[in-house]
Amino acid sequence: MRMLAPPPNSGIGHMNRLSVLTLALICVLAIVAVQSAQAQTFTVLHEFVGSEGTFPEGGLVMDRAGNIYGTTRDGGIGAGNVYKLSYRNGWLLASLYTFKSGPDGVDPQAGVVFGPNGTLYGTTWNGGGNGCTLGCGTIFNVRPPATRPASVLTPWNETVLHRFQGPPDRQNPSYGALVFDRSGTAYGATPFGGNQSGCSRGSCGTVYKLTESGGRWTETVLYSFAGDSDGAQPYGGVMFDNSGNLFGTTYQGGQYGLGTVFKLTPSNGGWTKTILYQFTGGQDGGQPASALVRDSAGNFYGSTTTGGAGGVGGTVFEISPSGGSWNFAVLHAFGSGVGPFAPLTMDAAGNLYGTANQAGMYAFGLVFELSPSGSGWTYTVLHNFTGGVDGGLPMSPVLIAPDGALYGTAYEGGNLRRCGNSGCGVVWQITP
Repeated sequence: MRMLAPPPNSGIGHMNRLSVLTLALICVLAIVAVQSAQAQTFTVLHEFVGSEGTFPEGGLVMDRAGNIYGTTRDGGIGAGNVYKLSYRNGWLLASLYTFKSGPDGVDPQAGVVFGPNGTLYGTTWNGGGNGCTLGCGTIFNVRPPATRPASVLTPWNETVLHRFQGPPDRQNPSYGALVFDRSGTAYGATPFGGNQSGCSRGSCGTVYKLTESGGRWTETVLYSFAGDSDGAQPYGGVMFDNSGNLFGTTYQGGQYGLGTVFKLTPSNGGWTKTILYQFTGGQDGGQPASALVRDSAGNFYGSTTTGGAGGVGGTVFEISPSGGSWNFAVLHAFGSGVGPFAPLTMDAAGNLYGTANQAGMYAFGLVFELSPSGSGWTYTVLHNFTGGVDGGLPMSPVLIAPDGALYGTAYEGGNLRRCGNSGCGVVWQITP
């Protein structure tokens, strides 16, 4: 069975596959029950079978025409791929680019995003540079051929914008997708690399930017983490506020060794880091692996993979500015399994959506909604994954389409005769 590659010490494991066969007997009834209770319809749009990619982990993006784009960690015949799902009397998957296990990159864990020029940008965990055993990762761009392609199945062109070289350079960009500022500069994080000491691995990760000038891209480190003193391993990437400050989380480090929420402020040509919160691993949670999401009032929302009221399962939290300091509040504790690895998604009404990796009725993960309700939040499960035909172990954020439909991926499940009898993963949709 293919194993996930979560952050170290995350505690992720798999249920015995025999239990899946038992659960399959009640899978259909369970899905119908969830649909009835929540007035939602869950649909598998695509079931990966191996040749066109396996193990989708990163998030999805949608263009104006309703086409969906994503990545798989393995490419069937390669080392991951970028794919497109289009609706033509049914959903058709086209592999836009398959990585070749070398300088072009290996294992894209994060999804792709649209850059200012309308083409797709992303990162790979391995491949590229020679400073690591399997390569230290890349930042890439994929775009259609310059001339009109012969068919929708014609591969796109990939350009490597940067190859990480390992310590003291940055290395292994992970779950966090790139973000762009108004000038077209890209920002991201690596959980390893950097020039600070204080981590057992010798490097604690970085926040970086990638700037284009005259067709050439230059990568610059904005901040190197130092471990116990300020955090380590920012797996989730970063996001902006309206003032140009960057916010993110670290999976480890800080006073209690269980992660932090941080802010980077531009200052005198550099960046100043401020710790906004340090996780204890108790009811507040611990080891956040995802980026933050911000509402219009300047409050930030995130999740942890461990801790919470039950000691396990993780939490969803809010951190809000208050008179020069920051207030922290837990909105929900899962109580079992492993909490969200992907960032939350917020709709126009302020509702939060996400996935939890091993929580839920069958311990194969779930899709949830948190809605503001009076002075609190109402938690609703939209789908419990069974690990069967509907998928299992979701690692991706939720994509909200203009019509209100929700989209995402599950890392495994689907056809259980594939990928070591675990299934190669699915793309799913939930409609109101």
